[in-house]
Amino acid sequence: MGKMRVMSRMGDKQVSWDSERVEMGDLDALAAIKEAERIFKEEKAKGGTAFRIRPGEPAERIDYFDKTADQIVFVPRVAGG
Repeated sequence: MGKMRVMSRMGDKQVSWDSERVEMGDLDALAAIKEAERIFKEEKAKGGTAFRIRPGEPAERIDYFDKTADQIVFVPRVAGG
């Protein structure tokens, strides 16, 4: 099961998908993956940064959606002042 969390000042939004069901061609799982990819692209276009999270390892910055990731965390662009 994969999950993407998009952080914002309103809290965080979560999108999840079942990688096994995606591989089997399940229509609901494919729709969930498509929605996660859309959100990923949208957040990247806004200047956000994505990290792949793996247990016991440091977070790894990623530039492209990874449907095999257990967890992706999106951090919004930080504006200084």
